[in-house]
Amino acid sequence: MKKVVLAVGLALAVAGCAEPFRARVARFQQLPPTAGQTFFVQSADPSVQGGLEFQQYANVLASEMVRQGYRPASDPATAQLIVRMRYRVDGGREKIVTSPGLGWGGGWGGFGPWGPGFGGRGAFVYGFNDPFLWGGWGGFGGFGGYSDVRSYTVYNSELALEIDRADNGQRVFEGNARALSRNDNLPYLVPNLIQAMFTGFPGNSGQTVNITIAPEKKRSQPAAQQAPAIGG
Repeated sequence: MKKVVLAVGLALAVAGCAEPFRARVARFQQLPPTAGQTFFVQSADPSVQGGLEFQQYANVLASEMVRQGYRPASDPATAQLIVRMRYRVDGGREKIVTSPGLGWGGGWGGFGPWGPGFGGRGAFVYGFNDPFLWGGWGGFGGFGGYSDVRSYTVYNSELALEIDRADNGQRVFEGNARALSRNDNLPYLVPNLIQAMFTGFPGNSGQTVNITIAPEKKRSQPAAQQAPAIGG
């Protein structure tokens, strides 16, 4: 039994390293059709504007804008659009999960992105409320009343994007991307939040969607999928 438990633990650890990134994205926009307009990326927080870390994320954002058909400007004075970005991750909170122990009593539970399961925990909600974020795994049915109790630190991250016309300051785009994760590593979180923001860009104004981005090793396949958010 110990060998089985160890094997399951190792499988979960390996799976956790290749989890897809899921974000909930809300966008409001009045952008005119793309016609090669120039843009300049700034930080909504002036204290990080000249930092190397911000510049790295600004380059990722600029690449996404170019992919949409916009052209980078060398400075704000020559830009037609001013793009402002801010991002954050909180200090995290502990999440405790209890799941049935190993055994043969209850059948397989929901497993991976294929749930509903064949018994066990039933249907799952995808995207921002995905229960697999907490390490959920259907497991087997109960065996002698044993249960598996695990705890995780869960972090909330957020990226906000605003685009204004440079000539009159009119706001033409507002977007917000949020995610829950098991790490607070901004160099990992921010590029994924940016990619989620630009999946289906500029989107339908006022619509909230759930975005799933494939793990890095699987990005030779379609990188991201978009689905309407449940309830909103």
